[in-house]
Amino acid sequence: MTTPDPHPHAGAGSRTAPGSPSAPRAVVGPSATSTPQDDLHFYLQSARDALLWKLEGLSEYDIRRPLTPTGTNLLGIVKHVATVELGYLCDTFGRPHGEDLSWVQDAAETNADMWATADATREDVVGLYRRAWAQADATLDALPLNTVGKVPWWPDGKDELTLHHAVVRVIADTDRHAGHADILRELLDGAAGMSPTNDSLTTSDPAWWQEYRDRLERVAREAAERHA
Repeated sequence: MTTPDPHPHAGAGSRTAPGSPSAPRAVVGPSATSTPQDDLHFYLQSARDALLWKLEGLSEYDIRRPLTPTGTNLLGIVKHVATVELGYLCDTFGRPHGEDLSWVQDAAETNADMWATADATREDVVGLYRRAWAQADATLDALPLNTVGKVPWWPDGKDELTLHHAVVRVIADTDRHAGHADILRELLDGAAGMSPTNDSLTTSDPAWWQEYRDRLERVAREAAERHA
């Protein structure tokens, strides 16, 4: 199990001052003096960074490969979470982001937000995600957490939520998908851990992990026999 790194790796400080989405400022770690906005942003940025790290060092093929029966793939996850941020933290609060999200329009094919087309580059998708960070962070900086917005795709009469609710929802979604990315990356090349500066693993010894895995396999088989 991994926990957020209290000192995110270089590149984490991407929170943006109001009205200046391209000017990053440092992430403020949780403390007795941090604000609720700081705390929310810290955990959101930690999940963002962990997710993008899982793409590093992989080929174009591997970041797009469907590795589950439902087609889950690393670059598609990044495209999806970028779309989620722009939807919940920009559109919902009437803050234009200027991105063409054709894959979530009514005419789009099913699940189009969960994979990248062959002509879309890694830089295209990652760039979209980083721009989404800047726009979403600008919303968090500009509006009080009790600001009420309307989610465009929720049913009328049940479409309101606060910014606090929206940020928590985005954090939960990003963390969930970062967990998916953890597993996909380990299946691809054995790489595991939370961040370059804090892998949060029990040990880095491959022999220990092999023995541990073999033990769990034996326990699973023994349990299956006992409880058959």
